[in-house]
Amino acid sequence: MKKGIHPDYEEITVVLSDGTEFKTRSTMDVKGDTYRSEVDSKNHPFYTDNLKLQKKADRIDRFNKRYGKDN
Repeated sequence: MKKGIHPDYEEITVVLSDGTEFKTRSTMDVKGDTYRSEVDSKNHPFYTDNLKLQKKADRIDRFNKRYGKDN
């Protein structure tokens, strides 16, 4: 490998939205060696099944805009 062109591979602490934390190694440049995640499998709509509700709400809003209905 060429010297001086690769990022540093260091240990960081990942803190999830619910407070759970774990250590891993990464090339990410983070402040204080801690990465705080706002989105993870416990609150992302894809994993929590809220995506279906969100899609349905979007369709209802689109219908109401198209046909002039107000809430």
